[in-house]
Amino acid sequence: MSRQYTLQRTPRSTSIHLDYAAELNEQQLAAVTAEPGPLLVIAGAGSGKTRTLTYRVAYLLENGIDPRNILLLTFTNRAAREMLGRVANLLPVDASELWGGTFHSVGNRILRRHGSALGYSSGFTIMDREDQKDLIDTVVANAGIDPKEIRFPKGDVLAEIFSFVVNTEKPLEELLVEKFPYFLPLLDKIQDVHERYEKKKKATNSMDFDDLLEKTLSMFQEHERIAEVYRRQFQFILVDEYQDTNKIQADLVDLLARDHRNVMVVGDDAQSIYSWRGANFQNILEFPKRYPDGQVFKIEMNYRSVPEILEVANAAIAANVQQFRKHLSSTRESKALKPALVALNDGAEQAQFVAQRILELRDENVDLNDIAVLYRAHYHAVELQLELSRRGIPYQITSGIRFFEQAHIKDVTAFIRFVANPRDEVAFKRMVKLLPGIGNRTAENLWQAWAAGVVAADVDRGSEKESQAAGVSASGYSFGEPLQAMNVSAKSKKMWTQLAHTLDEIAPGGQPNPPSEMITSIVEAIYDDYAKVNFTNYELRREDLDQLAVFARQFKDVHEFLSQLALISNVDAEATSVQGADKEAVNLSTVHQAKGLEFHTVFVIWLTDGMFPSSRSLDTRDALEEERRLFYVAITRARDELYLTYPQMRLSGGYGDVFQRPSRFLQEIPNELLEDWQVRRR
Repeated sequence: MSRQYTLQRTPRSTSIHLDYAAELNEQQLAAVTAEPGPLLVIAGAGSGKTRTLTYRVAYLLENGIDPRNILLLTFTNRAAREMLGRVANLLPVDASELWGGTFHSVGNRILRRHGSALGYSSGFTIMDREDQKDLIDTVVANAGIDPKEIRFPKGDVLAEIFSFVVNTEKPLEELLVEKFPYFLPLLDKIQDVHERYEKKKKATNSMDFDDLLEKTLSMFQEHERIAEVYRRQFQFILVDEYQDTNKIQADLVDLLARDHRNVMVVGDDAQSIYSWRGANFQNILEFPKRYPDGQVFKIEMNYRSVPEILEVANAAIAANVQQFRKHLSSTRESKALKPALVALNDGAEQAQFVAQRILELRDENVDLNDIAVLYRAHYHAVELQLELSRRGIPYQITSGIRFFEQAHIKDVTAFIRFVANPRDEVAFKRMVKLLPGIGNRTAENLWQAWAAGVVAADVDRGSEKESQAAGVSASGYSFGEPLQAMNVSAKSKKMWTQLAHTLDEIAPGGQPNPPSEMITSIVEAIYDDYAKVNFTNYELRREDLDQLAVFARQFKDVHEFLSQLALISNVDAEATSVQGADKEAVNLSTVHQAKGLEFHTVFVIWLTDGMFPSSRSLDTRDALEEERRLFYVAITRARDELYLTYPQMRLSGGYGDVFQRPSRFLQEIPNELLEDWQVRRR
């Protein structure tokens, strides 16, 4: 005979025992204790956004809301764990049944339960980007497309394109026009691959990362019964960093909140800076239109920065038309130290100023880890990396690997290394493997043929080669002739011929042109097409290569240029080992990568029109306003000291030294808010 036994829920206290008024400021308290319904919380930088969300969850639990009926959506699982951990510390309540996590993790959890409605079993595989790339490459091959013949985009690039299609909910053709116009002639083939890829995923019971959102939304839209289950369950929905949501994420939230409309979204429109990866600024801006009965709360008390920095931040964002206007005010006392505006002669002097001031700050007991240099684009830090290396100041790149270690920089310099030293096997192989149809084995065979020819040429020239600079070909020597005579496959022939012509162009008669001219020729003749089909961030890499050409203008001799690059790499390696020993290093970062961080001192460099804001943003108001928000984010990373610097001149690709116009963002800040530093040389 069996016995029925019922598990009782852990009793929850429904009487409020937290003193919210004592724990929160007036603005936070109003948002935390708001009545149910649509709530938009505009939380300024450093205003305690996480604290507000945490206490809102606690408030709901104390008022008798079952944890199962709360959905907390964040952009990292770490953020969700942190908030739920704080709630557990605040209340003696078991909140383990509360659904908290990223949009993707929640989507995964739902699809594991109900994916069969879409033809997937609960054991479906989630592919990472490498798996996704491999599957797409398989699909491309099965479609009869040879990427090496028609320069078809590689798997990584196609994965990026398909991801944008999902997250922006835009048709493929519209997306290509906006972001990948050079692939428009391949539209039909890319569309065919996309369709085949979708079928292949289903056949292999696999999903990519974007499917966790797209398939969840599709399932809810196609199966009302399933959607209704979760609309009933999630009676209160809270969303962190709402300004960073994309179209599909906002649609998911709106669908789940359709009936009860108990949705609180928290974010800062002034920190919406990720449109380039699919974030939709209109989600937060138009929330009041989608929920006209909603309440808007503003949290403007800043706990991070001194008043002088916040005054500059408020002025910096004021010119934006599309925004929820707010005024950050500091809870900290004034330091009577205004942010510095520093004009320098050129990029080299800017780097010298930043490096010297960093050393002075270190002497003032500011830890190097608490100092950051922020910039709009990775290549803006080239001169600074050189200067820090020369002075032995350890630094870490939080926005990627060091400039001269990047693949595209090493690819292009391989051509230069080869014409400077035709015996450089590593450079030769790296160079030829960039061409269609040439892999490791073919590159080895080609090298053996080339090396034999070099030896024969050396014998013929006899003592003449002794008079040549180390490794430089003799006068009148042609790279193209022996290359053209070598056997390559039909699919490689066209680009092999182009390589031969390009090498003769950059080193006529075997004598290398100035490095800057060589870089420009290599990129335009060969590397630009390669970069388009191989890199998801082609435009950024092209900017890096343009900057490499500018940097190389200071070297007339190819050996001097290559020697300097080698010395930089060695000094960087030493700096890295020093950094590992004392674990103290200055932070170098793009502003995008620095969002969410804070530092005692921040330098924002290259504040000139065309650099920050970027030249690409000057054509439309929306793009320019996002650049201004990016500038605002940079400013609000600083707690105590802020330095805004710009060079008055810079080297340009073909125009010599050109004057730089100070960033229009600087001109929007009243003079009295900044201290003008006049820098002179001894």
